Amino acid sequence: TDAQNLANPNLIVLLVGNKRDLEEDRQVSFLEASQFAQENDLMFLEASALTGENVEEAFLQCAKTILSKVETGELDPNKLGSGIQHGETAIRRFQRQSTSTSVNPPSCSGCKI
Repeated sequence: TDAQNLANPNLIVLLVGNKRDLEEDRQVSFLEASQFAQENDLMFLEASALTGENVEEAFLQCAKTILSKVETGELDPNKLGSGIQHGETAIRRFQRQSTSTSVNPPSCSGCKI
């Protein structure tokens, strides 16, 4: 609640149920955790560090959600305090691409301009 109330309104929170591989020792049901996540506007998935199940997916879900918010304009990486920013490498790559395409546009057979 504090994070949602005090942080950027576009905060992305992912609730991860760990130890998915220990089904017999479960203390919180999938349904209970899923409902909690829904009621609190959280993303949710279960993962297992032991087997690696959904570990990468957790990061991918967050990244996809952030990218979606950037694309829709909800988040602006150029705005101070947005919580995200372009990395230096990405900025340099983007600047190089925009410079090279404006100076030497790529040739394209069959393209209609």
